[in-house]
Amino acid sequence: MLTVIFQTRCRQKNVKVQVVAHKVKSGQAFRLATLILLAHRVIINTMMNRIVQATLLRRWLESCRVYADRRVLAILFLGFSSGLPLALTFGTLSLWLAEVGISKTTIGLFALMGVPYTFKFVWAPLVDRMPVPYLTRRLGRRRGWAIVTQLALMATIAGLGATNPLARPWLTAVFALMVAFWSASQDIVVDAYRVEILEERQYGAGAAMIVLGYRIGMLVSGAGALYLATYVGWLATYGLMALLMTVGVATILLNPEPKVQKSRESVDQENRIAAYLETNPHLQGKKARALAWIYGAVISPFAEFMRRRGWLVILLFILLYKFGDALAGVMSNPFYIEIGFTKIQIANISKAFGLAATIIGGVVGGVIVNRLGILKSLFVCGILQMFSNLMFAVLAMAGNDLRILSLTIAVENLSGGMGTAAFVAYLSSLCNIAYTATQYALLTSFMAFGRTMLSSSGGWMADHMSWINFFIATTVAALPGLLLLVWITKRLPGFSPMRTQDSGSVQQASRQR
Repeated sequence: MLTVIFQTRCRQKNVKVQVVAHKVKSGQAFRLATLILLAHRVIINTMMNRIVQATLLRRWLESCRVYADRRVLAILFLGFSSGLPLALTFGTLSLWLAEVGISKTTIGLFALMGVPYTFKFVWAPLVDRMPVPYLTRRLGRRRGWAIVTQLALMATIAGLGATNPLARPWLTAVFALMVAFWSASQDIVVDAYRVEILEERQYGAGAAMIVLGYRIGMLVSGAGALYLATYVGWLATYGLMALLMTVGVATILLNPEPKVQKSRESVDQENRIAAYLETNPHLQGKKARALAWIYGAVISPFAEFMRRRGWLVILLFILLYKFGDALAGVMSNPFYIEIGFTKIQIANISKAFGLAATIIGGVVGGVIVNRLGILKSLFVCGILQMFSNLMFAVLAMAGNDLRILSLTIAVENLSGGMGTAAFVAYLSSLCNIAYTATQYALLTSFMAFGRTMLSSSGGWMADHMSWINFFIATTVAALPGLLLLVWITKRLPGFSPMRTQDSGSVQQASRQR
């Protein structure tokens, strides 16, 4: 006969539990003891799991709090200011031209108004280094240029609305080109301001906010402008759009100028050109100042980037990271039409699910970057992007099914938004703080050019294989970028330049040299 007493003490509540078994044989007691010990272990594990889950939840909630930061919220409104002019020179303008009877050939030529967005890196060094009289002294380098571009956009958008495209299409084209130029210039300033005003841990949230604001701005100047034009006409519509640019002006005036910082690399570059000028006495006065400015503003941003180990691999990764996504995207609308969906169905589902999913994806991507870091987030979002292409293959097998179409667009836009947030954060981290505007404009232009050129082969591929095989091929096309990312994570984890040095510490370091 055996009396068995099991005692379990709960550490948090200090509660003592007794289980008493009388007149139990030894084997039965052992089995009972084993069961109770197992129950004890399950209870403890459950409690620990709940503690861990609560801790993880608390950490994720803390990661979400990054969106409450005033600087991150400011990026939302600047994103709106950046996205607003885009549709006014593309979709909205094209509809206006078609409405008044402009030929399709002429409307097609108006697409050339987008050239400034592709080549904005050409004048980015001027925005990066050239001061604006009075405004730079009063507001600072970034805010001064931002006010100039925004005021210029207000004037040119209003001027575009005042033109008569039927009577003088050339004048409409001139104003549209000016709007695009100042819009691209504003993008240069806003991107540099975002990179410099935020801490590196906030880059993901900043990327999500700029995408969210940009999408809202495009929606207002797209669908919103069309509604307005129906009731008040094009002149008043473009005038109201010009007034909405005051959102960006107010945001710039209510927020501080980023601190002027120099990196060790930029100081080394400046010391190098100064030493060269000293050894060449014939280069004095205005010539010396002009050469020093050109070297510091134009040559140094490129030279500094190319001096980093593995820079060619980084550029190749920038080309390939969204290759599979772009390849599928360029043929998505022809695919929808071919399997029997109407334009109205595609538009309605794209607006309802696509826009919402992109916005949610961007916000989630920002949280993931803040929680996991940039490189891990790139990998996670890249995997999701890659497998989202398989949804198109599923749709190809299902055929004309609105439910599958909705799910495909939702998944593709959700993962695409997450990938964009992580990718923009990564591009931001690559910029040297001394050359932010020039390097970021160069990287984004390079990314856009590469994505356009590489994805142009999508039509040929779709002509020579079934839709199912095509979308499986686009999934495989995402692998090279992910493999490069794995290599970069292992071999080049510290590729990004140091970003936390202020100008005083750098000047002291340069004097010590």
